[in-house]
Amino acid sequence: MTSTEERPSVHEPVASAHDIAQQNRDYTMFSWSVQGGPLPPVMTGGKGSHFYDGDGQSWLDFSSQLINLNIGHQHPRMLEAIKKQVDTMCFAGPSFATEPRGKLGQKLAEVTGLAKTFFTLGGSEANENAIKIARLVTGRDKIITRYRSYHGATMGSMTASGDPRRWPVEPGVPGVVRAFDPYCYRCPFGKTPDSCGRECVSHIDEIIQMEGPDSIAAILVEGITGSNGLLVPPDDYYLKLRALCDKYGILLITDEVMSGFGRTGKWLATQHYGIKPDIVTCAKGLTSGYMPLGACIVSQEVADYFDTHMLWGGLTYSGHPVCCAAAVENLAIYEDEGLFENALELGAYLGQRLEAMKARYACVGDVRYKGLFSVLELVKDKATKEPLAPFGGTSPEMGQLAAHLRSKHVYAYSRFNFLWVCPPLVVTKEELDAGLDVYEEALALIDQAIAGGVAAD
Repeated sequence: MTSTEERPSVHEPVASAHDIAQQNRDYTMFSWSVQGGPLPPVMTGGKGSHFYDGDGQSWLDFSSQLINLNIGHQHPRMLEAIKKQVDTMCFAGPSFATEPRGKLGQKLAEVTGLAKTFFTLGGSEANENAIKIARLVTGRDKIITRYRSYHGATMGSMTASGDPRRWPVEPGVPGVVRAFDPYCYRCPFGKTPDSCGRECVSHIDEIIQMEGPDSIAAILVEGITGSNGLLVPPDDYYLKLRALCDKYGILLITDEVMSGFGRTGKWLATQHYGIKPDIVTCAKGLTSGYMPLGACIVSQEVADYFDTHMLWGGLTYSGHPVCCAAAVENLAIYEDEGLFENALELGAYLGQRLEAMKARYACVGDVRYKGLFSVLELVKDKATKEPLAPFGGTSPEMGQLAAHLRSKHVYAYSRFNFLWVCPPLVVTKEELDAGLDVYEEALALIDQAIAGGVAAD
């Protein structure tokens, strides 16, 4: 047998960023990617709105990693809170009460106006349990969701998504019925916001009639659609959707995994619209990504049901004390440092710059924004609205746009014909301007490419 001294150690330092990347490629699998592709980028640390790569280069993080790192990289208060909880107690089983779990549950009830929380380890699990809870409480089976939606990668939440990533794993779970979205720029009903009768809601009413009102447990929607184009609904959309749910005794579940916790300048995106869901799911900004945590938060009526009925659900790491302690501190940082106010103030400025880009660049068909949650929709022709890349696909122009941003060390999220602007809530105006200036350089290149009929250099 090989002696201890002769065994290779996983703790031995590696020689280079290339070696780190190669080790990751050889021994781990990466999400949503062909595993034999290029080596992944290496990340070694960060501070505030920037992170560092394996070559020591600083990158402006304009997508907050996966639109979750709301308080920025390596916030000292978060690091201290996690270390303190680790020193106290690293783990308690889900049947035990702990101080951070209780504190977080109370805080979530206060900021959402709901009652009780079931903790998960991420957004997909939160949505899985929301669907399960809705079915248990109502005794109904069907869930209405929207086509341009994403609710997670587990089988149930993936089926509930409209995102094309669901196609390879279909048929998925039964009982999901999809509706069209409040997509004002490309209204499926051929309307404009100022002239329509909110067919995006009456259409759902018709679906309910055709499916049978007594068969539908819940309507599951993102607070503001995230990774399928950041669709900001008309101001009265949620009021009408809430009324529709109340009419038929259907629960309203809002997925605030991406749009919640300050991203739009409020705790929940739906708080901009004056309604209260029956169930809210969240993750991402709940801990700003520092620890894995999701939550399914329910109304008092839903919570009361489980006082006398079994909650058929459980997770080994539900209510994990280190994750809950991180979330408690994260929510305190939001308030103490005025980060929601910063999101609203800089979000207004960001909106002005995005509107100016829309007016200036031929490839910008539409811009949508709420707080520091925003997207540019890119087109080949403003008159026809032909997308710069197809839904579910890409194009040379989008590839070149992403390449230009990378060349300037601006990390941005782009998908299909969309380009997001979602920096950490700690971003400064100077940092925001610096990133947007690089965006404008890229947009100018795309305009040249479209005019010349070739991809940008």
